[in-house]
Amino acid sequence: MLKWIVESSLRFPGVVIVLACLMAAYGIYIAGRAKLDVFPEFAPPRIVIQTEATGLSAEEVEALVTRPMEYGLNGTPELEVTYSQSIQGLSVVTAVFREDADIYRVRQLTGERLADLSGQLPQGVKAPRMGPLTSSTSLTLALGLVSDDRTPMELRTFADWTVRLQLLGVPGVARVEVFGGEVRQIQIQVKPERLIAYGLSIENVLAAARKSTGVRGAGFIENENQRIVLRTKGQSLSPEALGEAVLAHRDGFSVRLRDVAGVVDGPEPKLGDAQVMGQPGIVMLVHSQYGANTLEVTRAVEAAFDELRRTFLNAILITD
Repeated sequence: MLKWIVESSLRFPGVVIVLACLMAAYGIYIAGRAKLDVFPEFAPPRIVIQTEATGLSAEEVEALVTRPMEYGLNGTPELEVTYSQSIQGLSVVTAVFREDADIYRVRQLTGERLADLSGQLPQGVKAPRMGPLTSSTSLTLALGLVSDDRTPMELRTFADWTVRLQLLGVPGVARVEVFGGEVRQIQIQVKPERLIAYGLSIENVLAAARKSTGVRGAGFIENENQRIVLRTKGQSLSPEALGEAVLAHRDGFSVRLRDVAGVVDGPEPKLGDAQVMGQPGIVMLVHSQYGANTLEVTRAVEAAFDELRRTFLNAILITD
């Protein structure tokens, strides 16, 4: 066979040259459209499952959340091993599948298992969530936000509700992780002696806060010609408005939330922090989708930054 190929090549050099040119042209065509990413994947398919368990210690998270999750995932088709991490208020379970497993199929099967597990977890524990589908080298861009004029809470709010949402709308971006700063909360700092003086309890405070911050539909009214939808606008969006919520009536006057507690804007308890060039700031990690073209995603993210440049106010953007 090899002798025939050599003899044919020497006998028909024009055909060899034409075929070589066609192959070279096809190679250039494919190279110009090839995705710039790690291919094939060097890590087996895996799914990261996070479950928030606010208020539980690490030992309680391990016993009440992580172990039931691992037992419930056992037997999933093509599952090889699971390993987990339990910290205060958070359970992280990683399921690793066989190298030849179809990642889309195993994610569907895992989602069905998680749907059954949700009802078996303790009250107050949020439903388990699978992490977005990303490749083993999904980290596309790391950026930092710092400001001399904005507080850590204002900077984190800007990152969460402006920058992050804009980046999630970029084609090819799977998730954006935000670290550092202070997450804004409206905090009710109860004063126990005031509650005792008015004969109230924590349950009264919780009920008043839920009613004041909840959104409820008011239904509709119908007449012969049309249906009129009723809308209510009573949601408290500021500490001052929430402080006016009525808990009870005593001796002809109303006991408000601000009478038994301090209602203020405060930071959420931190589980970590971030620095940018030695200065406290916000660190954001942009991850690309599974199978996305890294170069195209990077250019699209940079184009999104150009659109956001006017909205950065006095923040300084640093990218790696």
